[in-house]
Amino acid sequence: MWMRRMMLVLPTALLAGCGISLTAECDWAEPIRPSRADVLTPGTQRQILFHNATGAELCGWQP
Repeated sequence: MWMRRMMLVLPTALLAGCGISLTAECDWAEPIRPSRADVLTPGTQRQILFHNATGAELCGWQP
């Protein structure tokens, strides 16, 4: 019985993702803005800077 239900639920869940449409390529991401309380390693700082610089270049993010 549960197998029959799963066979109905799984395709429905997979097809639901097809209805999502983005209006722009940059809608899925935002700048990362750590708080003053965050303790960041140098590697994490570099990754955040790279992410934000890429977003500023490609998506027009403002600091």
